[in-house]
Amino acid sequence: MINTSTDNVGLTTLGRLEKIDVREYWKREDSDFTPWLAETSNIQLLSEAIGIELEVEAQEKQVGPFRADILCKDTANDHWVLIENQLERTDHIHLGQLLTYAAGLNAVTIVWIAARFTEEHRAALDWLNEISNEDFNFFGLEIELWKIGKSAVAPKFNIISKPNDWSKSITGAAKSIQSDSLTDAKKLQHDYWSAFRQYAFEHGQRIQPTKALYQNWMNIAIGRSGFILNAIASTWNSQLQSYASHEIRAMLKIDHNQAQLCFDFFHKQQKQLEAEFGEALIWDSLPDRKSCLIYVRKSVDLNNRDDWDTQHAWLTQKLEKLHMIFSGRIKKLDIDSLDSESLTGEEV
Repeated sequence: MINTSTDNVGLTTLGRLEKIDVREYWKREDSDFTPWLAETSNIQLLSEAIGIELEVEAQEKQVGPFRADILCKDTANDHWVLIENQLERTDHIHLGQLLTYAAGLNAVTIVWIAARFTEEHRAALDWLNEISNEDFNFFGLEIELWKIGKSAVAPKFNIISKPNDWSKSITGAAKSIQSDSLTDAKKLQHDYWSAFRQYAFEHGQRIQPTKALYQNWMNIAIGRSGFILNAIASTWNSQLQSYASHEIRAMLKIDHNQAQLCFDFFHKQQKQLEAEFGEALIWDSLPDRKSCLIYVRKSVDLNNRDDWDTQHAWLTQKLEKLHMIFSGRIKKLDIDSLDSESLTGEEV
């Protein structure tokens, strides 16, 4: 007879998860939890939980008659993200404040963080996501604290309610069809980005594509407002100067009020950056515009759906590389210290 027993030889004893009352760690929302969450490393935890790259703009920011706990920017589209904290069970007062915030802004994502959500308030957020257009998004998250034995306490965000991107996309498409504005070209663009988004999620590690829209580009956050990665699918071939062939681009767009200084700062590091990237980059300062571009391009046939996997693989690889070499530099960049004189001299 074969002995199938196990003696657990060499195995260490597993610990037991212990849930900690959030009020034991954060006594007050305004002076303890909100400042903690606004720290870069902690707002990143929230970013990972909801899939939005957040940059803190202000704490205790006045919005209409109320003060939002934390005001952020979604670095992928520069839209506002308002965070409301409640270290207790959700209530109608906070729900009313969230609606007031949304009413005062043209496009906003509301993030409601609480120790516990009632079923009524979860259902209310689900309903708001269902009836709102794609400019308004509502998240509900429960914050928990856990530890094992004498280990440090670890936070955990659990999503209770989130936007239904699929239903909003369908609603938007229906409106477009109804107004006869959804052309074959627009349908192709949406299909292209839907397929790219799926490919990037399955094969990428760094980039987080946004939802597919009816346009020739997709924004991808790189961690700071004023800087964005773009995936471009254009029916105009810039190299051939012709519509007979198409092109795709993986691009860093600097769309900051000091875009030229930021561009010049990176251009001084061209040799080092291109060595890290593995090939030459195209540097376009766009002197007649407020933005600057750094990108690579490839000629393709966008109508050839059989080639989309190859195109999406190229875009994913190049965008991942751009993110890898620029993200850290962008986050550390002290823009206020840049000036024309500091950028003169030899390349670094």
